[in-house]
Amino acid sequence: MALVPLAFGLAPAGTALGAAAELGVRHRIDVMVFAEPDAPILSRLKGAKGELSFTVRLSANSKESKFFGMLRPSFPDIVVPDGPGKPLVQQTRLWEEDVCHQRRGLPKVTVTRLEGHFAEGEGRIEISAFNRHIGLLVPPDELTPGIKLDQGSDGFGLFYAFRAQTRNSRLNVDLKIYPIDCFL
Repeated sequence: MALVPLAFGLAPAGTALGAAAELGVRHRIDVMVFAEPDAPILSRLKGAKGELSFTVRLSANSKESKFFGMLRPSFPDIVVPDGPGKPLVQQTRLWEEDVCHQRRGLPKVTVTRLEGHFAEGEGRIEISAFNRHIGLLVPPDELTPGIKLDQGSDGFGLFYAFRAQTRNSRLNVDLKIYPIDCFL
């Protein structure tokens, strides 16, 4: 009988044979806009047409993907609903990463300005809300960003939610951040 040399290779600690992929994440951010039940547009302008635009500062950085910038979505054909609880702007995708990356926390997202108008003529309501800035007067319609809402789950999956709210016009811009599992 001949002796046949036999060699076994061991995989480095922490990796499996067959090179299983590492679990990563990519993010999607959706936006919705609601009016508070006591909002002036709901009490005076049911059915009126209007438009809204806002500015969102977004920072989403990882080793595999780097993004920093201002997003400026606009919604030109809004109809004021006939009652509270119905959105002015339906849930809409604002931004989505196309690269899977290491888990490193959520993107930093802040609504910095909300502008628009509803109706025409004498009944027109103008909206111009923005954040406080050091050294400047408090704006007449202050925008308070970063109000943390409860996390939840819907048809797109688990999400973390944040709200920016205007003081006088009583509008809420809700941002949902979805962490989507993927393989690096």
